Formats: sequence, C-alpha cells, structure tokens
Amino acid sequence: MTAPLHIEGACMCGHVRLLVTASPMMTMACHCRGCQKLSASAFSLTVMIPAAGFQVFGHSPQVGALHRDTKYFFCPHCLNWLYTRPASTDAFINVRPTMFDMPEWSEPFIESCTSEKLPWARTSAKHSFAQFPPMEQYGALLAEYAALRGGG
Repeated sequence: MTAPLHIEGACMCGHVRLLVTASPMMTMACHCRGCQKLSASAFSLTVMIPAAGFQVFGHSPQVGALHRDTKYFFCPHCLNWLYTRPASTDAFINVRPTMFDMPEWSEPFIESCTSEKLPWARTSAKHSFAQFPPMEQYGALLAEYAALRGGG
C-alpha cells in the first residue's frame, strides 16, 4: 500500500502530534534487543522520513533511553516511543509508524538485526540483514523502495 504525502498521527494520549509531508524513504523492522525492550515487542517498526518533511505539534517530546549519540523521543505524558534521531545523520528521522492515524501502508521493506530476533518472530520484509544493511547498499535499497511505491 502506498503511503500518503500528508501523514498525521499522535501518541496514545494525544498530547504530541506528528505530521509528515515528505515521501517516506523506507520502512523497516528492527529485531535488536534494544528495540525489543523499547517497544515491548519482538521488533520495532520504523519508517525513515526526510527530516525536512517531519513536524511535531502540541507538547514537546522528551528525550530518553540514551544510546550513544542516538536520541529517542517519547511523549512526556503517556511515554509512547514516538521517533528516533540517529546519531549518524540529521537528514532523516526514524518514526514509529504505529503512531500514524492510518499506518496500514507501513509494511516493513527490510528487517535488521535478525541475528538477535526471537525465533518465532516473522515479518513480510523483502530484505533481511543479520545486523544493519551495509552503507554501500542503502542507495539501492532506497531506490528499490521508491520504485515499489511508484516514486522512482
């Protein structure tokens, strides 16, 4: 399912609202132990959004769950994990697509850290990586995802 270009969402309590106005770059499921613990699930779902196309309204999220220079943002009221700013770049934001009002389009395209996945966990991701994709593969993965969405 193709993602709309105007995507709205909120945390559980509605104090923090999210708006996406740029095409998602890629969707993924991460099986690392950190994401398992943060999401209280077998994996976390993520959609990469260009930073210029991402806005937060309402209450300001709080930073928590520090891991090196990566920042994890949570609602200060209901403590939902909303998004992550990777330490390696300011170009994109990793947003939890389950915060969107209509997340149906966010099926994972890749899954990462499968070396840490729970043995019964399954996704429909097209590509799987024991850790994260090698940097030299990101360009091709982004192009393939855009083509699947009809944007490339």
